[in-house]
Amino acid sequence: MRRFFITSKKERTSLRADAKQSTRSDVRELAACRLPRLAKALLAMTLVMVLSASGYAQDTTSHPSDWSFHFQATTIDQVHPDFHSLYQGSNSLQAHENDKISVTSTVFVGWRMWNGGELYVNPEIAGGAGLSGASGVAGALNGETYRIGSTAPELTVPFARIYLQENIALGNEMVSMPETLNQMPELQPAKRLTITIGKYSITDQFDANSISHDPRSQFINWSLMSAGAWDYPADTKGYTIGGTIEYITPDLSIRFASDMVAKVANGLIFDANFGKANSETFEVEIPHSILPNPGTIRVLGFYTIAHMGNYAQAIAQDSGHAPDITATRTYGRSKCGFELNIDQQLGKNISAFSRTSWNDGKNETWMFTEIDRSFSAGIAYDGPFRKTGDDIIRGAIVVNGISDDHRKYLEAGGSGFILGDGKLNYGLEFIFEAQYATHITTYFTLSADYQFVDNPGYNKDRGPAHVIALRGHVEL
Repeated sequence: MRRFFITSKKERTSLRADAKQSTRSDVRELAACRLPRLAKALLAMTLVMVLSASGYAQDTTSHPSDWSFHFQATTIDQVHPDFHSLYQGSNSLQAHENDKISVTSTVFVGWRMWNGGELYVNPEIAGGAGLSGASGVAGALNGETYRIGSTAPELTVPFARIYLQENIALGNEMVSMPETLNQMPELQPAKRLTITIGKYSITDQFDANSISHDPRSQFINWSLMSAGAWDYPADTKGYTIGGTIEYITPDLSIRFASDMVAKVANGLIFDANFGKANSETFEVEIPHSILPNPGTIRVLGFYTIAHMGNYAQAIAQDSGHAPDITATRTYGRSKCGFELNIDQQLGKNISAFSRTSWNDGKNETWMFTEIDRSFSAGIAYDGPFRKTGDDIIRGAIVVNGISDDHRKYLEAGGSGFILGDGKLNYGLEFIFEAQYATHITTYFTLSADYQFVDNPGYNKDRGPAHVIALRGHVEL
C-alpha cells in the first residue's frame, strides 16, 4: 500500500523552513564527519583494485598481438543530507537514508580470429546499490547502478558482452586504431562496413560523446551518460542482444541496429517474440572542424515495439485505486523518438557538449528511465590545477520532462519502475552536476562529485536534494 501525508499550508511553510535549516546543518555535518569516513572506505577499496590491476597489467605484455586484455574497476559512494518532502511513495527518493556504495569490475578480452574478424568477451561482476534503489529521480543519480540487480556481489561471473565484429574494407586507405577497451591495436580501412552481432551495450556504438558518455570516468548522472529520452534497448544491467551495421568514412558515419527488448519493463529476461517485441535505432554522425577545433554532430532516431502498457488507458480504468499501467500491457504498443547530440572542442583545454532528446511518451517507459523530453549541456576543462594535465573539471545542467499522459498517470498515484511518489505536483526536473577528477596513478583516478536536484521525480513538493559522491576508477 502506498502511504503519504498531506499537511496544511501553515504546516508546509514550517516544514520548508525546517528543511532548509536541516539541510544547512546536514551539509556541515557531512563535511565534518561523513566525508572522511567515506574517503577512507573508498580509498581502501580502490587500493586493493590498484594492486590487483597493476599485477594484471604486467602479465598482458606477454600476450601475442592477436589478443587484447584490459581491466576496469569502479566504486562510487553517494550520500545526501535530508531534504524537504511533503510526502513520499513506493518509488520516491527517500528524504532520509544512509550512504550507498556500488562496485563494478570488468575484464575486456579481445581475440583477432581472422583478418578483419574479432571476438570480444567481457566477464563482469557487480554489487552494491544506488540511493533509494536507483529510484525517485528520472535522471537517476548513479550511472553504474543500472547494471546492478542486488546489493550483494554476484556469485557467478556473467558475460556483460560477448560479440563478433567484422570489418569489411571499402577502400585502400588505412587508419591506425589505438588499443583500448574492446578495440584491438590495428590498421583499419578508413572507409569500411563494420558488422557487430551478439550481446553488447547499444551505447557502445550509438550516442557517443567525448565529454558526457561514461559514468565510470565522466559525469555520473543517468541523463548525462546517454540521451534522457532515448529509451534504448537493454536489460536491467544495460545490455541487449542483436546486430549493428555501420558505414564508416572520415567524413560521415551511418549506423543501424536491430535489437531485442526486455520481456517486462526493466526486466532481465529478453522477449523471444522478436516479431512483436524489438527496437530499431538509426544514427548519422558528421565530424567537422571550426577554426580549427574538431567537433561532431550526431542525429539519432529510434522505434521500439513491445508488450507495453498505455498511460491514458491506465488512467481510464477507474478501479478505485491508483492506476496500474502493468494491467494494460499488450503487444502492438510502440515508442519512438529522436536525439540531437553535439560535442565541440572550444580551445586547447576546453570542450563543450549538448544533447536534446524527445519521445512520444504515450506508452510506458520500457528500458532506460522515465524521461520523455530532455536537454543537457556542459563543459570540461583539462588540467586546471596540475601542469601535467592529469586532472579535469566538469560541469553540466540537465532539464528533464514527461508527456501529458505520463504526468497525469503519476498525478493519479501511478508508479513506473523509476518514479512513484503517490501523487505529483508537476515541475520540470532540473539537475546540476559538478565534478573534479584527478589521476592518482597512471591507472587510478579519484573523482569528487556534486549533484543538485530540483523537483526530483518532477515533483515540486519534494527537494531540492544535494548529492555528494566519491568515485574511484581503475582502468588499464
